[in-house]
Amino acid sequence: MGKPKVGRKLEAVVEYQAKLATPFAVLGICIEEDWLTDIEYLPLDTPTLAPQTSLAREVSDQLQAYLAEPDFIFDLSLHIGGTIHQKRVWRAIQDIPSGKTRSYADIATQLHSAPRAVGQACGANRLPIVIPCHRVIAKSGGLGGFMNASDGIPLGIKRWLLHHERG
Repeated sequence: MGKPKVGRKLEAVVEYQAKLATPFAVLGICIEEDWLTDIEYLPLDTPTLAPQTSLAREVSDQLQAYLAEPDFIFDLSLHIGGTIHQKRVWRAIQDIPSGKTRSYADIATQLHSAPRAVGQACGANRLPIVIPCHRVIAKSGGLGGFMNASDGIPLGIKRWLLHHERG
């Protein structure tokens, strides 16, 4: 298995089953039993790690397929934790097609919620790209936030993903 690394989520020790280099970050892939549990954005200088399990290989292959073709549809066994509200938000986000966006307000209206609650659910998403919270933007058309941040590297990642999907 890979060397334990401090993860960004809870500042706990995380063991990655793969680390995949991309143009915007190294993706740390976490597997528990037969489920994908986390994808974390790691710094670009993080050493890569070949997939350590067959599921980690499948996740890596599907992420690479997405990077080659943004219309790729993921087919993975996901362990989606979270609250009932978060799960509703994440399901709604999974319905946003590649190359399209919806606002936090639009999703909030659909779910009889509030835009801030939708944003908080996006910030709690442990499976970015697969659950594409980057497709949720501000009502004004601006990027809004990403990964619980309103500027810096996270917004650069969001911008890259949206540009990739729009071709």
